[in-house]
Amino acid sequence: MEDTKIQWHPGFVAAMGMEFKEDRENLYFESEHNLNIKPLEIDLLVIKKEPYAELHNEIGKIFKGHNIMEYKSPKDSLNINTFYKVMGYACLYKSYGETTNEINASDVTISLVRETKPEKLFRYFKNNNIKVTMPYMGIYYIHGISPFPAQLIVAKELEPEEHMWVKALTDKMEKDNMRKLIEKSEEISDEYERELVEAILEVTLNANSSLIEELRGDVKMGEMMLKIMQPTIMELEKKAKTEGVAEGLEKGRILGAVEILRSLNSNDEIKTIIMEKYNLTESDAEKYLQL
Repeated sequence: MEDTKIQWHPGFVAAMGMEFKEDRENLYFESEHNLNIKPLEIDLLVIKKEPYAELHNEIGKIFKGHNIMEYKSPKDSLNINTFYKVMGYACLYKSYGETTNEINASDVTISLVRETKPEKLFRYFKNNNIKVTMPYMGIYYIHGISPFPAQLIVAKELEPEEHMWVKALTDKMEKDNMRKLIEKSEEISDEYERELVEAILEVTLNANSSLIEELRGDVKMGEMMLKIMQPTIMELEKKAKTEGVAEGLEKGRILGAVEILRSLNSNDEIKTIIMEKYNLTESDAEKYLQL
């Protein structure tokens, strides 16, 4: 069953950007790389600028010069047909070089990423004597079936501290892990990385709406979300320039904050937060809650 309501793929691309934080200068990321015929798209193409440079992240240990990544959301299936499809993408990608053998097959890898282990696919590997090794927790190398080095990444099994970002792409987030994710996100100061974190959080929050309900009333969480989502609030400001530039911007800022806080807090708690943050009277705060 394909999960179409939640935009998982932008979150996945952002998660890879954070996973490869230490090596980002040596990598080029291209989301939804088009394989000439429109329906054929690589979810994420990662090209190493220096092909022989070793990457720090475990996910990238297998990487060569050209690395094709296929992401499956929690409700998407990952079976042997999917595996062969990604191999087909890699074959097409290799064949599209401008000159013969411009892209060497030995310089291409494929990676499939899913939250939980695709048990039927692993049974297929076992029944067909396809060797599988696990050099790192949650990372399985598949041998002898593909002309390219291949790995299957099970996000749920990855080390939590090392792979927080890709593990956040789940619809079964636990409350303590959500707190840790938001606390870790608050520590990010780099502007580009904050954009990546926002994309990840947007997916996580949308996919775990019931958990957000459990966090209602947590004023600290609400304040942290305000800090993290500040760029989103700034975008919302642009929609509120109906009462003059200065007043419109301030109104937009407050309305953006209220919109974000609604998923975490009751109206009384939102009122307290925006009164303190924006120096509002109680009656003015109540007006914003009614808009």
